Order: sequence, then C-alpha cells, then structure tokens
Amino acid sequence: MASESEPHDEAGLWLTVLCWIGLAVAALDAFLQPLPAGLTWAALALAYLTGGVPAARSALGDLWQNHRLDIDLLMVVAALAAAAVGAALEGAVLLALFSLSNTLEHRAMGKARRAVEALMQLRPEFALREGPDGVTEVPVETLVPGDRVILRPGARVPVDGRVLVGTGHLDESTVTGESEPVRKAPGSPVHEATVNLDAILTIEVIRSLATSTVAQMIRLVTEAQAMRSPSERFSDWFGQRYTIAVLGGSILAYFGFRLAGYDSGDALYRAATVLVAASPCAVVISVPAAILSALSAAARGGVLFKGGAALEGLAEVKTFAFDKTGTLTTGRAGVTGVVALEGSEHDFLALAAGLEAHSEHPIAGAIRAEAAARGITPAEVWDVRAHPSEGITGQDAEGPLWAGNARMLAAMGATLPARLSGMADGSETLVVVGRGAKVLGALTVADEARETSAEAVAALREGGASILMMTGDRAEVASRIGNGLGLRAEEIHAALLPADKVALVDRAAQRGRVAFIGDGVNDAAALARADVGVAMGVAGSEVALQAADVALMAEDLRKLAAARRLALRTARVIRQNLTLALGAMVLLVTGSLFFELPLPLAVIGHEGGTLLVVLNGLRLLADPIRVR
Repeated sequence: MASESEPHDEAGLWLTVLCWIGLAVAALDAFLQPLPAGLTWAALALAYLTGGVPAARSALGDLWQNHRLDIDLLMVVAALAAAAVGAALEGAVLLALFSLSNTLEHRAMGKARRAVEALMQLRPEFALREGPDGVTEVPVETLVPGDRVILRPGARVPVDGRVLVGTGHLDESTVTGESEPVRKAPGSPVHEATVNLDAILTIEVIRSLATSTVAQMIRLVTEAQAMRSPSERFSDWFGQRYTIAVLGGSILAYFGFRLAGYDSGDALYRAATVLVAASPCAVVISVPAAILSALSAAARGGVLFKGGAALEGLAEVKTFAFDKTGTLTTGRAGVTGVVALEGSEHDFLALAAGLEAHSEHPIAGAIRAEAAARGITPAEVWDVRAHPSEGITGQDAEGPLWAGNARMLAAMGATLPARLSGMADGSETLVVVGRGAKVLGALTVADEARETSAEAVAALREGGASILMMTGDRAEVASRIGNGLGLRAEEIHAALLPADKVALVDRAAQRGRVAFIGDGVNDAAALARADVGVAMGVAGSEVALQAADVALMAEDLRKLAAARRLALRTARVIRQNLTLALGAMVLLVTGSLFFELPLPLAVIGHEGGTLLVVLNGLRLLADPIRVR
C-alpha cells in the first residue's frame, strides 16, 4: 500500500526537475548562445512557476491557517524582488536551489516511514490455514488468534505467532535487524514479515494484523516523526521569528540604502541581496535533516526511537542502569557446570537428561537444553515422578534413579561427596544425581549473562558512560553476573524492590542524564523515572513498545551501544550544520550590507549552504546501526 505522501513527493520531484530545465534554458541564453527572447522568457516563467508556486501555496496556507510566516514566503519574496530589479535569472537560480533542497528534505523525512512501510509489502496475501477439513489457502486478513498456519520453506511469516511443530531457522533481519538466521523450535515466537528458510513449520496465530509487529513499528515511526526534539523545536521557533525579522530588516535596509545616497533601483537590489543572504533556510533545515536521517538509519538497524527527543537524550546520557534478569542475562536457567563421579561426563549428562525428559521445571529444561547442545541423546528412563521442592525420581535398566536438591539427597540417605561440595557458591542451584545412597555426580544451574552483554557494557564504557546493574536477586547471584561482565562492586546493586531502583535512578540523575534498560513490562517505575527508557528484545511486544523511549527489536545489547554511537554522531552533525549555516549567514549578511555582495553570489551562498547541511544530514542514512 503506497504512502499518502508519495504522490506529493513525486509531484515535488517533477516540479523540481521542470524548474531546473527552465533555469538551464535561461542560462544558455545568458552565458552561451543567445536564444529568441520569447523562449528565454518562457524558460524563466517555467522556473518561476514550478519553483515558486508550490512554495507560495505552502506559505500562504501556513499564513492563513496558522497565522505565521515561514521560510517559503521569504524565498518567494526574495525571488520576486530579484526579478523586480532586473535579476530574473538570479531569482530563478534561487527558486531552483530552494526547490531542490525542499525535495531532498521531503525525501529525508519520508525515508524512515517508507523503510518501515515497505515491510507491509513483504506480507503475503494468502496463508495456509490448517483446520478440521485439512489445509486451505485463505486471505491473511482473515486469520485470528488461535488459528494454525502451515509455513513452508522460503515462505514469509504472514502473522505474529509461535511455533507448534517443527524446528528450523528464520531470517528476522527485516524486523529485528538480526543479521544471522535465528533457530526456531516449538514454543519459539515468530514475527510477521520474517522468512522461513529451511523447514516446514506449524505456527499458532497469537496476534491479528491490526496489532502485529509491523503495524506497531509503523505506528511508532509515525509517532516519532510527530514528536520534535528540543533542537527541532528551537529550529522551528527560530525560523518563524527570524523570518519576520528578515522581512522587516530588508525593508529597513532599503530605506537605509536610500538615505546613504543609492537610487531606488540600486537600493532595491541591495535590499533584495540582504533578504536572500539573511534567509535562515539552512539553519531551519539543519536539525531535522540530521534527526530524520538518524531515525531512519536506526529503524533499519532494528532500533526504534520515539522521536528526536529520545535520540538527542540518548546522546546526553551519562549513566546506563541495567535491570539484570532478562536484560543483562537471558532470563532462562542454563547449566554452568557438570561433574561426573563415575563414567564419562557424556554418559552422566545423558542419564540426567533422560531423568528430566518429562519434567516441565525450568531446571529440567536447562539440563535437556545442555544435552541437546552437546548432541547427547537422553537415556531411556521410565516411571518418572516429581517430588515438589525436592527433585525427581525414575527407573532405568540398572535400577532406581533420582535427581534433586539437599532435601532429596537426605531423603535418599546419601551424603554429598567432598569433590562436589565446592561446586555451588550460593549463586547457583546444585542438582545432585544418584542411585539409592550412591551419588553419581552433580550439575550446577543458573541464569547466565547474554553473550552480547559484556561487549555492550565495554562499548558503553568506552563512550564515557557509567554503568549500574540493578536486581531484586540475591547478592551472590548479582555478584557472579556482575563480575563476569567486568562490573565493580559499587556498580552492582542487589536485593532491590521497585522503589529502591527508582531511588537509585534518582541518585544517578544528580550526576547527569540516566538511561534505564529493562524488558519494558517489569520495572515500569524505573523506566518512567529515567531520562531515557530502553526496552530490549521487544519485537511483537506492544506493552514494551509503549513503555520505552527506545526499543531494541532484538535481544542484543550491542544494538544499544551502536544506537548511542549513532546518537553521538547525530549530535555532532547537528553542531556542524548549525555552525555552517549560521557562519554562512553571518558572512553573507555582512557582505551584502558593507561590501556590495552581488545578488548571484548571495543566492549561491545561501542555497549552497542549505544543500550542504541537507546532504551532511543525509550522510547518516548511509551509516545504519551496526554492531562491532
């Protein structure tokens, strides 16, 4: 579905092309072979109409509806003033350059929206729905939560869902920015517009099209474009007031030149030059050109900002405060150690995985996952029974088996061998496996840091930021995770209630801006208190998208460090643009007031500066978020 602004953008592009054609023909008459007078005037008329009428309509509409003067009116007046003093070609140059800069601006503004809306084109029109009567092809919009959909290799996911049957890999780069294929197994979420690479999957629909991942992304980007940053608000405020000052100043300049002895024609020419030189086009466009380009680059990299304010805020953050569970860590238990007292570690882990094969406990899942990761087939175990708060028992070909904690150990009349007593340090869960009173070995299970967490923390430190870790977990657990990430003792805060996290954010805010990074659902108070709230791994999570100022679509904290680098680059580009725009304007005004700057040079200097700041801002489009 095409964007509503696309016809406007295309019309603006063609009008700009026609304006430049008219200018080129008129310039041929002035600089090369003289042309018939009628053709020259027709070319100038084409340039003035195609370059001036759209700007005049926009300016008069803004004046009528909002009762304010803008830059478009200033440019039209300047071009007409140039024509009035016999410099019609210079006026045409002004309109052509102004039209070109406006076209570039509009295309920059639409880039982020079009990049996300393009995902809508990736959505298939039909899906294979599985029902009582078999598999039938149905329109995607008819799918509702609970429907079962068959996804063949090479097909795009039509709706958000979860895998019911099958194991394979999906390309999620269009939604999360993840460059590598992601493995999917039963229970794994799948997102609309991603691509099934290598397996037949049965998925269950969990969200309608209206609330899908792509629909949420488009809504967020649309909101982001409407939310102006402080720099954009200042630029807009400056442009409105300065336009009035320039128009008034040009009138005063005319009378000043008359008093200085210039005749009316020369005074009007000099006043028109002042009008062109003092026009703040470059100042006004310098900020949005950079902000909108950065928002687009971030969206392409899987990071969504809720407007320019969040982007500028991230560049100013001095402290990054992280929730631990589910943010710095996976939020899922994993096996951290295996010790077999008899036989090989391979056989011991096969036995433990077979015993835990039918349990739904998170620890059991961790043991099964470890065995699967090592390519170990679980042993055959039957008559499995769970014993709440103790462990699990079962039977294999050699006799009864058990696995559990200290209570299970005592119930079986076993004692923990000295070799295993040092395995758990209080930050991990110890699972002992045995037969009767004999202990066969043990495993330690704990929540582990994400593979990307240490790299992300190090990258943020390199950028000059301070790091805090906050968790409601025990101090031993927090220290194990924090130490593994290279955090110092004073940066690790454990056993915290939600109110304690808010208080810590308050204290950190006394030293500068604070960003809080969480899952977007929990820690809502800390996210709200922080200057910048960041939710991670939120593809498909409407709650998380609403809770945060910045959303990382993938569970990769390196994206946060990359987003901050982009925010810092954007701040530098804005400073460069404002310095260039203001400097050029001061030089041009000084030249037009005191050194009789020719109108053509004022035109080229003014519109050339505008083009430069637009192109400088557009550089950010070519530098999307990348992890190092």
